[in-house]
Amino acid sequence: MRRPRGTIHEQCCSPAAVPLAFPPPFSRCIGLRLCITLSLWAHSHAHRPTEKCTSSIAQKKNSMAATERDGGNHNVLDFNTYEDYLDQQVTGEDLFYLEDQDAARRIVELGYKGKDVLSRDEFEAAQQLARTGPLKRRESTEIITSAGKDVSDSPLLTALAKREALVRTGKLATVLFLRDYVGGQEVSAYIDYGHRLRSENFEAYFNKEKKLLPKRSDLSYYNWKTHTLFYNNSPTFQVLADSSLGLVMKHKRDRKAIHVDPSSPSPGENCSRTVVPCKDYLQVVIYDHVTRRKN
Repeated sequence: MRRPRGTIHEQCCSPAAVPLAFPPPFSRCIGLRLCITLSLWAHSHAHRPTEKCTSSIAQKKNSMAATERDGGNHNVLDFNTYEDYLDQQVTGEDLFYLEDQDAARRIVELGYKGKDVLSRDEFEAAQQLARTGPLKRRESTEIITSAGKDVSDSPLLTALAKREALVRTGKLATVLFLRDYVGGQEVSAYIDYGHRLRSENFEAYFNKEKKLLPKRSDLSYYNWKTHTLFYNNSPTFQVLADSSLGLVMKHKRDRKAIHVDPSSPSPGENCSRTVVPCKDYLQVVIYDHVTRRKN
């Protein structure tokens, strides 16, 4: 995936493109870039053992129901596919040098970014173990944090409460666009609602103890004063920049895209765009994508 040359964050009147300047790629040949990068990583990372003893495999399988990255724990059930699992360990720097998502995944799979990466067979076995073992996900009994909360005075919280159960069960994927002032500076972000639900205590938001605000860890974050831009993939969405469509959020499971450019004639297949008037924010837009679940 090429790093974006620009991104679009909505404004009340018209979209604005934020230009980014990046140095040219080292090579147009993916094979050559792969060799160069493998060589660089070989000097900065421990080599992966060429042989694995039976005991080490058994030890990995006993602990592979959960993986750890960047100090945070991820259950293997958080990833819909093996590719999603590899993507969680791919960085923006990897994509800049390689300019190819598959090549970046291959480097992770080969162990050049750490030897504790599950193979495809191990990943599938871990998912099966997590579904049937003590870590079995209990979606049917998952707590709906908005239940019983009076949020009628907040259009945003009302909209989020209506979507919570559908998002938690994976039937709906929702991206929020929020624009507001934080610390006296205007900021905006495209937020993966499902990812925030899984990683934060949303009861505090529905109880109005905290205000939902943009974060640098969101899908895309922009500070309008400092012109600081961040973008991140989530377990559900991959952030892409298209020369004609602008910023695109690609759903990792059904591969459909949400077009968040406000000038786009359509938000995408099985997608809707809803403007939410809310006095607590400068701007709120909700993008809903009805997902295609694979049995």
